[in-house]
Amino acid sequence: MPDLLARLLQRVAPGARLLVARPLAGGVSAQVTALEIAPPDGRTLVLRRHGAADLARDPEIAAHEFRLLQLLQAAGVPAPLPLHLDTSGTILPTPWLLQSFVDGDTEDVPADPDEHMRQLAGALAAIHRVPAADLAFLPLQEEQAAALIAEHRPKPDETLAESRLRAALVAAWPPPRRNPPVLLHGDFWPGNLLWRGGRLQAVVDWEDAALGDPLADLANARLELFIALDADAMAALTRHYLALSAIDTAALPLWDLWAALRPIVDLPGWGLDPAAEHRLRTRHRAFTGRALAEVGS
Repeated sequence: MPDLLARLLQRVAPGARLLVARPLAGGVSAQVTALEIAPPDGRTLVLRRHGAADLARDPEIAAHEFRLLQLLQAAGVPAPLPLHLDTSGTILPTPWLLQSFVDGDTEDVPADPDEHMRQLAGALAAIHRVPAADLAFLPLQEEQAAALIAEHRPKPDETLAESRLRAALVAAWPPPRRNPPVLLHGDFWPGNLLWRGGRLQAVVDWEDAALGDPLADLANARLELFIALDADAMAALTRHYLALSAIDTAALPLWDLWAALRPIVDLPGWGLDPAAEHRLRTRHRAFTGRALAEVGS
């Protein structure tokens, strides 16, 4: 494998020597590797290879992600810089792309919570302003949402009110289309945000990008912040985002329910320790209860 990595590195940095290849945490559906180059270049690049599930869903996902990163750069969205795409299969058997390494970390407890939420809201609003006309290669989020809601599970997780969630969504879905479709990150949560010195450096992991109602991204971010931080963080993000985006929020409680449904199926495979899973489940139930009350179910 080191020889293969050295060969692909030549596509971007001819003559460069690979020092270290190390896996990066955070990618679930893609294999992400940092490639450190020896001086005088001295850069670190990131190799992304999508997994079987992503490739089955979209055989061209690497090319689509590369194109999306180009559009994000042009729009001024904080995201990694795309450097090289290879779909030939001559070095690695599956498509891959190289992008810039972003020096940053996720921040579990921000020093200035309101400023933290303001920057999150600004990034989310910037994503939603990327011209949708250039994004016809992305899937439609409303189709993905409908499939999730209609999914039949023989053993629903009633500890997370799965049947009640599905029933409320089925009864009211689809919500009225009052917002034009926009670019959605698809998984906008603290683990996909990199910070340095209190400043947001980049939004990463774009394999779930789609076109759809901006409320979908907002609802997912609300759930994640409610679980990771608290209701105040969720409210602050919502307030700052709505100050930047003139969207109709009448259907936000329904999208909150949809966001709450998303993690239920995969939760057993996350490998959380008992304390972390207990905390997640407790906060998830609280979030779901709020949304069900607003929907009136």
